[in-house]
Amino acid sequence: MSKVIIIGAGGVGGVVTHKCAQLPEVFSEIILASRNEKKCKAIAAQLDRPIRTAQVDADNVPELTALLEKEKPDLVINVALPYQDLHIMDACLAAGVDYLDTANYEPLDTAKFEYSWQWAYREKFEQAGLMALLGSGFDPGATNVFTAYLAKHYFDEIHELDIIDVNGGDHGYPFATNFNPEINIREVTAECRHWENGEFVTTPAMSKKASFTCPEEVGNYNIYRMYHEELESLVVNFPTLKRAQFWMSFGESYLKHLEVLGNVGMTGIDPIDYNGQQIVPIQFLKALLPDPSTLGPRTKGKTCIGCVVKGVKDGKQKIVYLYQIKDHQDCYAEVQSQAISYTTGVPAMIGAKMMLESKWKKPGVWNIEQFDPDPFMEDMNKYGLPWEVIELDNFNLDD
Repeated sequence: MSKVIIIGAGGVGGVVTHKCAQLPEVFSEIILASRNEKKCKAIAAQLDRPIRTAQVDADNVPELTALLEKEKPDLVINVALPYQDLHIMDACLAAGVDYLDTANYEPLDTAKFEYSWQWAYREKFEQAGLMALLGSGFDPGATNVFTAYLAKHYFDEIHELDIIDVNGGDHGYPFATNFNPEINIREVTAECRHWENGEFVTTPAMSKKASFTCPEEVGNYNIYRMYHEELESLVVNFPTLKRAQFWMSFGESYLKHLEVLGNVGMTGIDPIDYNGQQIVPIQFLKALLPDPSTLGPRTKGKTCIGCVVKGVKDGKQKIVYLYQIKDHQDCYAEVQSQAISYTTGVPAMIGAKMMLESKWKKPGVWNIEQFDPDPFMEDMNKYGLPWEVIELDNFNLDD
């Protein structure tokens, strides 16, 4: 029986709240907090059990600290913007509360994705006797746990990792993003980095393309290599990796719109002067695009996200693919959300459950793959994200 405060009332925040509310034996008291309490109340009205809501500015550390000291939760689940991670971690330290998030910190003025800022908090959390679990979404999150699970059960050594994220859903809009537009576009347009022979190699964004056929008739998709933050922690925690890459699918319409928007400056993150006031182009674009939390009822199709790992077992080379497929409309029927938010929100709930049940409990700042993957994988099967493992005869995305 535990009290949690969920910070963030977007699409993922809605899913986390729904899934936590389904487990009153674990999450006995839930408070959903956001700068916009109206959005919190709208999510609360969808639930079968009562929860409380609160208004809080997560960038205001004293204000958030005061809320945490008043409520004394066992855990803060941070599904706000990545820009706010450090402020929320500061408040958790000040109030003596454990912390969990789904995406690493990134500075507001630089499209830079790395864990260095949060890893710098290790000693502070350890000395305070508090735990911070980083990246408990799907990617990062479930994909990290998939890697750990395969390394534990299928290999003596893992040598190559390809994380492949395919969204086969169609929302019907000419251009929209499936999660926060500002974060999504910054991520996609950033330089690519992949791990090769002991170092990160930088290449232009979206410059490497491959074709990938998903299992279970999800379909064939063009996937593009890009940088994703889980690579940074996985190559540290699995030092036998010789190569690690992240791939994501994109449709031609999305890429063409993104190219045009970039060419005219609408994806820029530096402020410009407009009629005597400073505006950030990408933030203005965000205001024009559909809210990702409204895409649920109109998105059809499936996601397919997983890890292909090459390595050695008993002296023999092998290739194993662990994947999860989710139907967008199934997600909407359950929690009024599309599958992108669902596949991020469920692992956040499971990571919180692992901490509250003390299955994963250790002072300090940790990435999700540093804990035993088995109970997390069991809960994925129980709570809406069933997965499969298949062995492959061959696999190559270099052609």
